[in-house]
Order: sequence, then C-alpha cells, then structure tokens
Amino acid sequence: MIVLLALLLAQAVQAQNVQAQAVQSQADRIRAAMEPSLAKQRASVRAQIEALAANQPSSNVPSWTVPMLMPEAAACEPVSPIELSRMIDDIAPKENVSPILIREVARQESGFSPCAISPKGAVGLMQLMPSTQAQFQVKNPFSAKESLEAGTKLLKDLLDRYHGNLSLALSAYNAGAGTVDKAGAVPEIPETKNYVFEILNRITQ
Repeated sequence: MIVLLALLLAQAVQAQNVQAQAVQSQADRIRAAMEPSLAKQRASVRAQIEALAANQPSSNVPSWTVPMLMPEAAACEPVSPIELSRMIDDIAPKENVSPILIREVARQESGFSPCAISPKGAVGLMQLMPSTQAQFQVKNPFSAKESLEAGTKLLKDLLDRYHGNLSLALSAYNAGAGTVDKAGAVPEIPETKNYVFEILNRITQ
C-alpha cells in the first residue's frame, strides 16, 4: 500500500513538472514571437522619452509624476499573454472588478502594449494620465503590473461613483469624470461613444 501511494505521488509530481515545463515553453515561444515588435516599441519609447526629457521642468515633485524620464530598460518590460492573464486574475479580486472588464479596457486602451504612449500623454498598458499616476503613486507607468493595478483601482472608483453604471464608468475612464458629470450621460463625443460601445460589445458577446 505504501509503495502504491509513493508511486502515485511520484507520478503526480512528474505530471506537474511536465505541465509546468509546457507552460514555460509556451511562454518562451510567445515571448520570442513578440520580441521583434517589442524591440520596435522600445526604440519608439526611447525616442519619445529623450524628446520629452528635454522639456521636463526641474522640480521637487514626486518621481511618479515625471514618468517619461525613466530609463528605457526599466520603462518597457515585455509581457506575454500568459503573464498578463495571471496579473489580471490576481488584481481583479483585490478590487472586486471583473477580470473580463480589466482585460477589455486594456485591449481598448493600448492593444495590450505596456509601451504605448498616446498623443495626449497617457502612458502604458492602461493608458494612465499623469494625474492618475500621481493619484495611485505609480512609479513606473510602463510596468504592466503597476499600470493594471492603478487602472483597475480607477475603474473601481468610477464604478462606485456611478453606482455600477458601466457605460458611465467607461465614459469617465475615456473622457474624464468631469465631462461625464457635466453631460449626465455618455458624452456626445464620437471617440468616447465608440470606446464604450466597443468594450461593452466584447464583454456581452
């Protein structure tokens, strides 16, 4: 009986090792496939950081309010789909926000690119504006984990603000809470209306 139990235990451990190796192998393949695109993203981020650094005022504001001055190597770490899913699944229950919602906002905001920088100054996976980075004390807005954490906290705050009204919360994430409060509804802004429609459409499919 003891020999049988030992044999079963050994087989279970071996199966777990095989599964772990398969997951790691898949992650390595995904990372390798993403590398050419990520190299281009790093080059783009480096150029934008250098251009913006020359215009950054010298002050005593906290470091998280001047994200564009961060070293490129720390600024844009690649993230595989497997790593992204793990981070979302870990963050979602902490803020009581649907992981599906977090994923679709990230998809809409940056196409899952931690290196994304918008013309308006939004940065990273969840496209955080400088004020949001300061609000949630984001030290590296190009970090997928920090961006997801802050973006999820912002989504939670907006859902609470609008009493669970997802359309209004998403509108505020895109256009700002002040704009939504003034309109009293989804603002008549084509970009915002399309933003809300695209996310809700994917969530409800």
